[in-house]
Amino acid sequence: MSPARRRPDLAEALRLSSLVLTPLWRWAWLGWLAFCWMLPVTAFALDLEVEVDGLEGRERDNVLALLALYQEREDASITPARLRALYRQAPAQIREALAPFGLYRVEVESTLNEPAAADRTWVARFEVDPGPPVEIGRIDYRITGSGADNPRFPERFPMQVGDALIHSEYEKAKSRIIRIASEEGYIFADLTRHRVLIDPVAYEAIVEFHLETGEQYYLGEVRFDQDLLADSFLQKYVNFEPGVVYNPERLLGLQGRLIATEYYENVEIQPLRDQAGPDRQVPIEVIASRNKANVYRVGIGYGTDVGPRFSLDYRRRYIGRYGHHAKAELEISQLEQSLVGEYRIPFRNPVRDYLLIRPEVYFFDTASRQGDLFKLGLAQSVENRYGWRRIIGLDYRYEDYSVAGDEDDSFNGVVPHISWSKVEADDPINTRNGYRAKMNLQGTAEDLLSDSNWLSAKLDYKLIKSLGQNMRFIGRTELGAIWASSVRDVPASQRFFAGGDNSIRGWDFDVLGPNDPADNETIGGRYIAVGSLELEHRLVGNWAGAVFTDFGNAFDPDFEDEWEQSVGLGVRYSTPIGPVRVDVAYALTKDPTGFRLHLSLGPDL
Repeated sequence: MSPARRRPDLAEALRLSSLVLTPLWRWAWLGWLAFCWMLPVTAFALDLEVEVDGLEGRERDNVLALLALYQEREDASITPARLRALYRQAPAQIREALAPFGLYRVEVESTLNEPAAADRTWVARFEVDPGPPVEIGRIDYRITGSGADNPRFPERFPMQVGDALIHSEYEKAKSRIIRIASEEGYIFADLTRHRVLIDPVAYEAIVEFHLETGEQYYLGEVRFDQDLLADSFLQKYVNFEPGVVYNPERLLGLQGRLIATEYYENVEIQPLRDQAGPDRQVPIEVIASRNKANVYRVGIGYGTDVGPRFSLDYRRRYIGRYGHHAKAELEISQLEQSLVGEYRIPFRNPVRDYLLIRPEVYFFDTASRQGDLFKLGLAQSVENRYGWRRIIGLDYRYEDYSVAGDEDDSFNGVVPHISWSKVEADDPINTRNGYRAKMNLQGTAEDLLSDSNWLSAKLDYKLIKSLGQNMRFIGRTELGAIWASSVRDVPASQRFFAGGDNSIRGWDFDVLGPNDPADNETIGGRYIAVGSLELEHRLVGNWAGAVFTDFGNAFDPDFEDEWEQSVGLGVRYSTPIGPVRVDVAYALTKDPTGFRLHLSLGPDL
């Protein structure tokens, strides 16, 4: 046998060489033995093919997962001795893998073909006859204790006499009944008997399931052990009253709501079962340790709309004893700079509802408009049970702007506004199915501390729909209208423009819209209608390709209307912070036509 097939016992070789060899030859022999012993076995690794016939679906998958010979078939260090040992174990492993499917009369015919001298490929074949599944012949199902008459427990065991015994179905049925006991407050419920017996002679299964529920318990008073916020404020996060049935899911929900606030680093829920009185109400103690008060974040990015972008965020997680928040966001790019502050005051349901005070400063210098805007807003933000968020508020705005190079003006006034929005997604970062919708209505009047009259309504909608495992459809639309006597009565920040990464690709940011006939520069419009259709296909790993078309424009009845459209190809790469998008768009209606590259990064919705 070659040295690669069997490594010599080095100690034995050393002993023999010391007896029979001269010193010179002894050292040569020792060197040869050491070289052979250290040779990697992979130099002569054998090839192994494993074939399993007679099975399909989940049964075949489970057999291959538990069949050690199959799992080690590509192991370069496997030896003939190891291979034969695994081959002998294989029939027992196949039977074990099929037992969860109720198959207890499995027959296995196996063959092992050793390779010829010039071929190192071994072939192991297993012909499996699974036989019929064992059926349930008898069920002994009992619910006893104070919950015996609780209608939530099934009258009969979920599996019936005559059903094939599928162990996963049995475990599912058992878990369902145990979950009901937990949800109904039987915190000391005990499975006094739960087993499945197989009668090999009658070839039938006997299911025994006995549950003693014990007494039903209830949730009691919630107490807080923390030094950060007022207990009266924290009680707003408790969405149950003392005396409701004890359900652990309610406690997990309370813990999740408190953690989501970011007030606390750790939140521990302790049911004090030993303190339950004759009414069987269990007091709940919440132990929480405060989080760091201040959070800072620095970000950099790039987009073809605005170029390089720098951002700095600051958040104060808590202020005072009633859960107030504050944050400030600074963003700087070539076209836009902004500083936004926010002071948030929770009220009513603090998980979803709050009051906002927002000072905002913007400086913008795009191809179509330049200027600065100051806003001070007061708003109420609430979310309904369907997930729609409504924000109603009042802004004071001062805007100094220039449009199309020769229109210099300003706006000074109070603007009431209301909006509804909702985002629903299976994954908020790399979405397979979901949508984003936002509707906004705002306006002002000269008799409302303003120097102009206008009313604006806008709808933004984006839909992502998976088409099988590897494809996605992405559609979006932007529709808007402004009621004003002239577009020149509308401040620049509120006019409609089109073009850019998230509008109509193939054009620069905000360059599309009605043009002033005097200088042919874009002045913005009172209407907008933009749409996009995109089909994305996963190529390999995190990479995907896309084809798309964008269309529409901003319009105004006082100027000529032009419909614009582009088509293009894109590449996508999924990352933990959202997909990287690289698009090449061809502007069909541009004169002269041409290509434009678009780069962007961020969540789908």
